[in-house]
Amino acid sequence: MFQIRTDLALEARELYQEEKQQEIPGVAVEQEELEDITVTRVEILDDHGAEAMGKSKGKYITLECVGLRRADADLKDQVSKTLAKELRKLISVNKPLKVLVVGLGNIDVTPDALGPKAVSKLFVTRHMFKFYNKDSDEALAELSAIAPGVMGTTGIETGEIIKGIVSNVKPDLVVAIDALASRKMERVNTTIQLSTSGIHPGSGVGNKRQALDEKNLGVPVIAIGVPTVVDAATLTNDTIQLVIKAFSKQAKVGSQFYNMLLELKDEEKYHMIKEVLEPYSANVMVTPKEVDDVILNLSQIIANAINIALHPGIDLKDVNRYLH
Repeated sequence: MFQIRTDLALEARELYQEEKQQEIPGVAVEQEELEDITVTRVEILDDHGAEAMGKSKGKYITLECVGLRRADADLKDQVSKTLAKELRKLISVNKPLKVLVVGLGNIDVTPDALGPKAVSKLFVTRHMFKFYNKDSDEALAELSAIAPGVMGTTGIETGEIIKGIVSNVKPDLVVAIDALASRKMERVNTTIQLSTSGIHPGSGVGNKRQALDEKNLGVPVIAIGVPTVVDAATLTNDTIQLVIKAFSKQAKVGSQFYNMLLELKDEEKYHMIKEVLEPYSANVMVTPKEVDDVILNLSQIIANAINIALHPGIDLKDVNRYLH
């Protein structure tokens, strides 16, 4: 299977299906259609499935909602509640929670600022637990948060920073938020992925660093990501595919031109485009022009979902009334 850049398990499955024309052995898939939201649950069960998908074993839950790019208050609340519900399903700790939320990314680069902006909207409580010398609370989790920045500005691997914090704070769970990359422009800023397999900081722009996962940190890690960028070769590939479909509708079925269009493989198109773009340094990362508003909305949705999923005594009414 050729490597079109994507961080979404949903898209890795699609690529395999397009190549092999079958489902992936060792991978379980379930899809649920809700109002305005499609939820796809992919679980990689064994090493064969992990190798075929190019992903680690674990659960991957994807929420797709086209309206996210221009979401109104009601839709944002709906997505937040759905995301919170799915997040609760992934949390396996059956005791008062100590949670560290990590906002990955560069706050000075808008498409990469999702993580830092989301943690700035969280209801952090660890300091209150320490001040009142409490071990647990019926209404609140012991929640701490950090936006560690990027290695280009700190000179330190993000994984090293988080490992040091985990060793001191000793959370039961780490939740990491980061920007991702998609293979399709239609999923950029309209898709949220949850996973239990951890995350590589910088993966959205192709700079994979030390993994934040249970193996490296010693505690379970849930990753929350949104594809905010797509590379130019992938975008051009999608555009050519649309042009081919438009031309093929006008060509006579059975004609030589029509057959040629049908036989043109995605792999051939993608690598041809990449070869054309790279000498001119034109295979850049692309994001929609309304990315400022979208990142603000998405960070709000993710923060709301974490607040109501982790704090038993907080609901959306509390979040919207007191925290913003």
